[in-house]
Amino acid sequence: MGRMNGFVGRRNVLKLAGIGSAGLAVSAAGGFLWGAQEAVTPQLAEAQTKPQPVSPDAALQRILEGNKRFVAEKRQNLSTRSRLLETAVAQFPFASILSCADSRVPSEIIMDQGLGDLFVVRLAGNVASESCIGSLEFATAVLGTQLLMVVGHERCGAVAAAVKGDPLPGRIGIFVEEIKPAVRSVQGKPGDPVENAVVANVKYQVNTLKEGSSILSSLLAEGKLNIVGARYDLDTGELTVVA
Repeated sequence: MGRMNGFVGRRNVLKLAGIGSAGLAVSAAGGFLWGAQEAVTPQLAEAQTKPQPVSPDAALQRILEGNKRFVAEKRQNLSTRSRLLETAVAQFPFASILSCADSRVPSEIIMDQGLGDLFVVRLAGNVASESCIGSLEFATAVLGTQLLMVVGHERCGAVAAAVKGDPLPGRIGIFVEEIKPAVRSVQGKPGDPVENAVVANVKYQVNTLKEGSSILSSLLAEGKLNIVGARYDLDTGELTVVA
């Protein structure tokens, strides 16, 4: 496992998580999930030029500049056949995104990034659930993304449901419950209660990521990762850092 893209190999990931290799399920083929990229034939792997690592600050700047291009209708990142073939070999995303699943907030478009640039996890309400945290641990520790951005957005339906507080059918209430602590933190404050809660929820999920994962907290302590939060404006297309 010496050809890992990111900061730590399989054994070190297990050390960060505080578990032993015996506690990790092995696939039927006998390999670990994140060994799939290494299974690419060496000739193909060597054919792709691995990009230089991007620092947390540089990654954030790259996203914000991309958003400015999107707002100005000057997008530069369009899918090409050559890029498709390049990313089919291996992936080297420079940032991880935890975003709401809202159809109006596609990260690659609003940040003007291309294939293979972002590792995106989307869930209604941009909630840092256990599964989401696991995916983001993989992106940071294994793939080596040094920036993790939580993106909430104006008039978020999941946040509005949490503010309203009515019973919800099916499993919709599961992720809404994970927004309610943020809602409670801004109750009674001046301004629109939903918009206040949108920003509070971004901050709450950022803290959940920082405090709820030994892998992420270790990378933060080592200066290999930064976790920030942003609010997306549906009306203007602008992305603003709020945490």
